Amino acid sequence: MGQPCMLVRVAAILLVTRETVALSDIFEEGKSDKEILDNLLKATRYDKRLLPPVRDSLLVNVSVLLLSLASPDESSLKYEVEFLLQQQWYDPRLQYSNQSQYNYLNAIHHHNNIWIPDTYFIMHGDFKDPIIPMHFSLRIYRNGSVNYLMRRHLILSCQGSLNIFPFDDPTCTFSMESISYEMTSMRYVWKNDEDVLRKSPSLMTLNAYLINNSTLICPIKSSWRGNYSCLMVELIFTRDRAFYFTTVFIPGIILVTSSFITFWLEWNAVPARVMIGVTTMLNFFTTSNGFRSTLPVVSNLTAMNVWDGVCMCFIYASLLEFVCVNYVGRKRPLHNVVYRPGENPVTQGDKKRDSAVPNEIVTCTNCGPNPCTHAANNGCAEACVLQVRKKEPPHPIRVAKTIDVIARITFPTAYAVFLVFFFYHYKSFTNVSHDE
Repeated sequence: MGQPCMLVRVAAILLVTRETVALSDIFEEGKSDKEILDNLLKATRYDKRLLPPVRDSLLVNVSVLLLSLASPDESSLKYEVEFLLQQQWYDPRLQYSNQSQYNYLNAIHHHNNIWIPDTYFIMHGDFKDPIIPMHFSLRIYRNGSVNYLMRRHLILSCQGSLNIFPFDDPTCTFSMESISYEMTSMRYVWKNDEDVLRKSPSLMTLNAYLINNSTLICPIKSSWRGNYSCLMVELIFTRDRAFYFTTVFIPGIILVTSSFITFWLEWNAVPARVMIGVTTMLNFFTTSNGFRSTLPVVSNLTAMNVWDGVCMCFIYASLLEFVCVNYVGRKRPLHNVVYRPGENPVTQGDKKRDSAVPNEIVTCTNCGPNPCTHAANNGCAEACVLQVRKKEPPHPIRVAKTIDVIARITFPTAYAVFLVFFFYHYKSFTNVSHDE
């Protein structure tokens, strides 16, 4: 009985020794990373369905490297973001011997056999392209640390204040969350507690003007499941203000101020004033409609609506001012008033009269120390200077010219006040959104 038991023990020892030698041989120098990974990932010792056996919840270190930013349409709220997402965690089951010549193992072809965090994206737009093998890398280091790097290309649906377009700063966010592991089992953390995204030295942008970015832990109000680890990326963009000033605001200011030129022309220069008024109006309509076709459609009043409406009102008001001046200047004067430029209007009868109208009350200046009044035909000396109290109405041409003089001051002043209020008002909206 003793001899068979001894044989069994010897056989067991030889089997364990053989497996140990085989396992040692697989890590020896000269073995390929494929052979090492095939041994590490044997079904008898590794199960990808199970979390790595760690004492507390598994920590997955996350970092993001921006590669490119693009906005296909400046007036839209769609931004394309291309980035590298790096995830690092520790899996003691994947440790291998220091006898190997490899500092890390390239496990790209064993991707489907290794446990990987089930990271998915929430609060984003669409993926521009699917993941293919060349879009990720998977490395396993000697101590069991795993580095998983993948390239993603998202089309983000951003949030902006279109009521102050183009003075708004769209905010784009996307979040990463585990789909099946709660925080007690796995937690995402930003690598090295970084609070901003890393940018590639060759970062490319196309109509995307990034002014701020931050890496956050998803706030409670943004986490729709609550007990799952979640990280959020926030990108704040701004519009190309120089583009809108050169294509919208400055041309609009030029057209509106050009319509004011008619106030300095003669009141009866009908062809010139009509041509300026109609031309500026048509040009503004053409410029406004051409740009409006590219704007996002919203139901509320926007800054661009205010700009177009007020500018069109000024152009139209200058045209109405010309119509009013022309109408007043062509009216038939009362009491046969003759208009002499630079003089007060006088009547035809005033040229022929040598004395005042009988029984009209006049003022005498030579009646002693105190001036006195008399009837024009009773008691007033010939040397008296007669001042007629009755005033004739102004000539229509003088009224028309007065309207032009008033318009030269009121129209430019009112438009300047509007410009200051417009840009200051919407600039303050932008500052408030930044503070929030």
